[in-house]
Amino acid sequence: MSFQLTGKKAIVTGATHGIGRALVEALLEEGVTVCILDIAPELADVVAEMNASGHVVTGLQADLSNTENIAHYYEEALYHLGGSVDILVNNAGIHKAGAATELSRLDFEKIFKVNTEAVFELSKCAANDMIAQRSGKIINIASVLSFQGGFHASAYSASKGAIALLTKSLSNEWAKDGICVNAIAPGYFDTRLNNHIKNDPKRLASILDRVPKQRLGKPEEIGGLLKFLASDLSDYVTGAIIPIDGGFTGR
Repeated sequence: MSFQLTGKKAIVTGATHGIGRALVEALLEEGVTVCILDIAPELADVVAEMNASGHVVTGLQADLSNTENIAHYYEEALYHLGGSVDILVNNAGIHKAGAATELSRLDFEKIFKVNTEAVFELSKCAANDMIAQRSGKIINIASVLSFQGGFHASAYSASKGAIALLTKSLSNEWAKDGICVNAIAPGYFDTRLNNHIKNDPKRLASILDRVPKQRLGKPEEIGGLLKFLASDLSDYVTGAIIPIDGGFTGR
């Protein structure tokens, strides 16, 4: 059996580096046409690089903390994809490491806007079209901190905990309409988001001591799970929060 994704169309958020870029590259390997929503200034360069490799990718500069513009971003992405979408990957996320007593209300709110509210708004937009076509895959990027509190990550953990239950709730509503809503929960990966951990030898050692694989994950190691959840092979999988963490949550 194959993933059979050739010709499918996807919107992926936060995909110019790290896990997001690896997710896009995994879809492109299977012949998916992708529109990337990202605020990063290097978006145009990333899109050009991917297209130069023979893929079909477009990019849209989008500030997902501005939730009032989400519907506009979605409609523009849909235009780039020719009017339909089969796969939505809600990957964009931000984090500000630090003690809860030092986290401002504005920072807390911005983390929730990007990590949770934007996911909800984009999922609603996509669901309206997916319900009409009686099919669709919505894949949210949660975290192992959806299950655990983490350390110096109060807002991030709370936002990712919300993603886990939002995934289940949306699945409950839309499964009957042919839409599968699932979440991937990465552990500790070698990405820019985790620089504060990689640059702290003591903290890094304490984390790796709990990871049976004894290393950080590589972004490309999430691609296989994404392909499965985006394909027809997972049509009876919905409402699932699937860790990919080197065994972290099993310890």
